[in-house]
Amino acid sequence: MSMSRENESPARRGGAAFLLAQLGAHGAQLFAQRIAELDLTPAQAGLLRLLASTPGRSQRELADDLGMPASRFVPFADELEERGLIERRRNTTDRRLYALHLTDKGLELFAQLRKAGAAHEQELCQGLSPDEHQQLIGLLGRIAEQQQLTPGVHPGYRSLRR
Repeated sequence: MSMSRENESPARRGGAAFLLAQLGAHGAQLFAQRIAELDLTPAQAGLLRLLASTPGRSQRELADDLGMPASRFVPFADELEERGLIERRRNTTDRRLYALHLTDKGLELFAQLRKAGAAHEQELCQGLSPDEHQQLIGLLGRIAEQQQLTPGVHPGYRSLRR
């Protein structure tokens, strides 16, 4: 006699924190596999996304937003620059700083990344109705805000290794 998941005891299923961690690890693994086809890591994908939404920011600003030391950010950005995906330009307001921008190649890859992200979202949330999906986003957003997480930035950047 099999029980449906909805009828399982909460102790067997785990609490909200466990389920968030379980789904987070699962979702991160699926996303990493999906974008590996684009020759990107999740961390690289996150930086491309950040640069697409806020181009022209300094390395220092980006490192601070990501919660990573500048000493780790520079080689991280160097890899994407070597691949021709981002470029450093002199900051127009402060010549001591460099502003980071996506190149045309970076913009093309970002378009593919957005499609991969949308497919990932669809796959992961296919068991929810559109209304439930929006409700889940709202609830998770409230939890993230209460935990003082930076919107749109994965906390894994803090421990990113080269």
